[in-house]
Order: sequence, then structure tokens, then C-alpha cells
Amino acid sequence: MIGENLLGPEPTHLAPEPEVSAALAAGRTPEEVVRAHPESPLAWAELADEAAAAGREIEAYAFARVGYHRGLDALRKSGWRGAGPVPWSHEPNRGVLRALYALRRGAAAIGEASEVERLTEFLTGADPDAIAAIEAAARS
Repeated sequence: MIGENLLGPEPTHLAPEPEVSAALAAGRTPEEVVRAHPESPLAWAELADEAAAAGREIEAYAFARVGYHRGLDALRKSGWRGAGPVPWSHEPNRGVLRALYALRRGAAAIGEASEVERLTEFLTGADPDAIAAIEAAARS
């Protein structure tokens, strides 16, 4: 068929979350941002990161699980069909990818090896460079 993408689905590009980004940049706490924007995977990823940094592994896992589900909702709303690229290079996608990464980290912390493997595959399928990019961003 002429014009058909033979390489697979088109990349998914989520809409920006300017209110969430602005609130975080202004120094609002992740909890405040989640309360104001509970649909935001980025806000939940931030909350999961904060809990993980404080050693609250179960809370971090739970926050990341919510971010993961909010991320799936956002992806589906943008036309994603369960597979295909979700590029890190598109900044609005980073909240979803960070939520996936946070859930992967949380699963590792509680010894859920099969979930770590599944989420590694999910992240790598979304963007082969996502894990390295998230880890590099966390170090900076």
C-alpha cells in the first residue's frame, strides 16, 4: 500500500504539560503538584523519585505504579496501541518514561524480578536510549 509505514507504528508524541512543568520549576513539592494535577505521569514520577531518594521503597513503588497507569492512559489517548516508539527526545514523553523507569526501580527494590524484566523491555521498546537518558539526567 502506498504511503504505509513498513517500519512499524509512528512515534507517539504526548501533549506538553506546561502547568506541571511550571509548578515543578517554581519549587512546588511533588505532592502539591500531584494534588493539583493527579492525571500527570510526570508529577507521579517526581513523587516516586522523592520517595525513593528518602528510602521509602514501598511508597516509591506505589507512586510509580500510579504514574505508570496515568502514563498508559496518556499514551492511549494520544493514539498509542500498546507498542511502538515513545521517544525520549520529545520532552512531553519524559514523564511517562520516567514513571516506567521509577516503577522498574521500585520493582527491583522489592525483588519483583519479572516486573523489572517486563519494564526493561517496555522502556527499550519505547526508546532504546530511554534508560541511559533517564540515568544520565538523574546524575546531572
